[in-house]
Amino acid sequence: MVDLKGQYQDIQAQVDAKIKEVIASSSFIKGPEVQEFEKELANYLQVKHVISCANGTDALQIAMMGLNLKPGDEVITVDFTFAATVEVIALLGLTPVLIDVDPDTFNMDTNALQKAITPKTKAIVPVHLFGQCANMEVILSIANEHNLHVIEDTAQAIGADFTFSNGVCKKAGTMGIVGTTSFFPSKNLGAYGDGGALFTDDDTLAKKLRSIVNHGMSKRYYYDRIGVNSRLDSLQAAVLRIKLPLLDSYAKARQKAADFYDKAFENCERITTPKRSDFSTHVFHQYTLKINGINRDSLHEFLKDNSIPNAIYYPVPLHQQKAYKHFKFNKERLGVTIDLCKTVLSLPMHTELDTEQLNYITNKIIAFTNK
Repeated sequence: MVDLKGQYQDIQAQVDAKIKEVIASSSFIKGPEVQEFEKELANYLQVKHVISCANGTDALQIAMMGLNLKPGDEVITVDFTFAATVEVIALLGLTPVLIDVDPDTFNMDTNALQKAITPKTKAIVPVHLFGQCANMEVILSIANEHNLHVIEDTAQAIGADFTFSNGVCKKAGTMGIVGTTSFFPSKNLGAYGDGGALFTDDDTLAKKLRSIVNHGMSKRYYYDRIGVNSRLDSLQAAVLRIKLPLLDSYAKARQKAADFYDKAFENCERITTPKRSDFSTHVFHQYTLKINGINRDSLHEFLKDNSIPNAIYYPVPLHQQKAYKHFKFNKERLGVTIDLCKTVLSLPMHTELDTEQLNYITNKIIAFTNK
């Protein structure tokens, strides 16, 4: 699904030299590499503050801690997402409210969002799934109307651009009160281990988030609040500093591969290719098909048998997962997610895909669907 080895070979000399430099400095935690990476990412995103942390799940939890969400507060997010988005809501004693997604873009259904708001609602977590932004213009309008926080889950869409109706363009993760991301190795901007970050333009919130990631300290051994131990290490920051200037070129390579897939499947009635929103660029963290009229799981096994990596994101809706069954979700309003979990299939998507590989993948799929 991801060729990290091939990607590394292109930057091997830079990475190896920088890792040796960090080891020689012995500045492994909160060192200069971390500080410089935060500045460079802030500049790329055009946001005032980037606060790095240990992983993307921590980033979501720290964002909610920083916003003073209290047990019992309702947080609205989508049913069709990775568990981390809901996991942190539950861990903090908050109440997750799961809503459906748009069947074409896989992102938050804004009509469902409006209907889900209650007096207990305090925050909305749109997930920019698979590489493109949810409809942030509508989401922010709804949030402003009801005085709600918006926490963007940007783990799969860093680098994507959202264009508002007035022509203003913003990066994914920079539109809500706070954005979060993951630097898991397979992400578009991936480290060689775990890592994450939060983004905000709010000076007061940024100061608080920096305290929370470091045990709640304001200065050494002075604890102003309950915090966590969640820090990006210098080795990961060094790798990310090398990759960050390449992020847009990585996105273009993914978009080129997506264009190839789109063209190959355009006459396949049993395959629906990913819709690209008018208001957002798509950086294709995943290239996800919808399979119609044939058994998705049979195609999944056929591709594995033919040495073609593929994955089902996601096989079971969150509202049906054992860990979350005690929450009272409105299952009747989650039909799109239930259907998607039966029909989606993600294909290899990374910066190293070449024409020979893409031809092999698409020809095998077309042959199977034409049986």
